[in-house]
Amino acid sequence: MARPRTPLLSRPLIRDTALRLVDEHGLDELSMRKIAAELGVRAPSLYSHYANKDELLDDIADRIGESVDVGGFDTDDWQDALRRWARSYRAALAEHPNLVPFLARSPGRRELALDHANAVHGGLTRCGWPPRTATLIGASIKYLVVGSAIASFSGGFLDDLAIYRERYPHLSQAHRLREHADEIDRDGFELALESFLQGLAQRFASRAGADR
Repeated sequence: MARPRTPLLSRPLIRDTALRLVDEHGLDELSMRKIAAELGVRAPSLYSHYANKDELLDDIADRIGESVDVGGFDTDDWQDALRRWARSYRAALAEHPNLVPFLARSPGRRELALDHANAVHGGLTRCGWPPRTATLIGASIKYLVVGSAIASFSGGFLDDLAIYRERYPHLSQAHRLREHADEIDRDGFELALESFLQGLAQRFASRAGADR
């Protein structure tokens, strides 16, 4: 039997092709027509697998979210749980920066994102954080992660010493930042995360002392 000239369509094939197109060309350039062209089929054939582009993007978001670690919230170590969640969350977004604006709007109706939110909030409140504070902690981690994933601080500086040498004397080493962008961005994220956790630990200890 002759092999088909076009690949057999499936949700994973469509999803992975769409994600690759977003990675290569950006979210604004994605359309069902372009996905179909990439697969060598007509756009209407995609709609038997996905009702619309939003449903497809939700599926892509779930695939990315599968690597986010919220397992620590089953334990009593809320600091380690937040650390694991934040690091894995950032790593997942950093793999697909063009999709960050869409992922930042989560959870919507996505079950995986809601499961993650439920795990985070439930773990924090079970460890003794008041519900409102637990909500603020979750929001703060999201702001930190999304902010670090959406753009590079170091990558925004040009590697041209002449730009900084005379007019900006306090930026005399700024031309070296782009060369070390990954290291500085990672360490900057870690500094912010650990500082935040230390502040929370002090606040938690103060609450515990007041209760005694």
